[in-house]
Amino acid sequence: MKFVTGNCGFIGRNLLAKLDGQVACYDTLTNTLPDIFTILDAIEWENIEEIYHLGAISDTTCKDINLLHAHNVDFSIRLFEKAIDYQIPVTYASSGSVYGNTCENNQYRINPLNYYAMTKATVDAWVEDNMDRFKLVRGMRFFNVYGDNEGSKGEQASPYYKFMKQANETGVIKIFDNSDGTQRDFIHVNSVVKTILECKRESGIYDVGTAAPKSFTEVAESVAKRTGAAIERIKFPPSLWGKYQYFTKAQYNYNELML
Repeated sequence: MKFVTGNCGFIGRNLLAKLDGQVACYDTLTNTLPDIFTILDAIEWENIEEIYHLGAISDTTCKDINLLHAHNVDFSIRLFEKAIDYQIPVTYASSGSVYGNTCENNQYRINPLNYYAMTKATVDAWVEDNMDRFKLVRGMRFFNVYGDNEGSKGEQASPYYKFMKQANETGVIKIFDNSDGTQRDFIHVNSVVKTILECKRESGIYDVGTAAPKSFTEVAESVAKRTGAAIERIKFPPSLWGKYQYFTKAQYNYNELML
């Protein structure tokens, strides 16, 4: 049996559709247990053959550090301790956000710009310190994932989804006035799921992206061409100053992880 957290999320739903055999799931959206940690004592771990840990509070604007730490750090570490105790292979979701704006010129450093990214960097550091205790652990630093049915992501949805929604609803795509200089490494959710299931690498923490970033302007123009929508530039919100990734680029193409 496989154990999946975050099965109600965007990537989780797509992964679940591709898994064979019996699957046990846990997501806070459907949780009826007293707290998020109760599930860790309710699962019969001796029957679990693999763990896919995708659950997290992924809102990059969340400022409740205690809530973020409980869900993203404490829960992850307690889950990983179960994986270590029962020697169960783990694949878990990290994030390209841990790099902040350090990806240009191939200078990759851990430099999170918001509390969410800090929690991901914290878990990655713990995994690196404890890697030799796992049977197998793969942290996957997902970059900007997009695809069909992103609605559940709300404000965290990709520009592809947001621009298409705006085009269909209002006929106008709104982009920040710095969108020419904002480039992101966009990867389709199908490619992410394929990487999760077919990764051939040993224990480690890996970038999952295309290594081919596109500007927000390019994305907006492609959607506008398909829909006939107009493009309107709006001011960059002050609330995002200093907390926004202007450039993301995986260190290699995700296909390399499956070789």
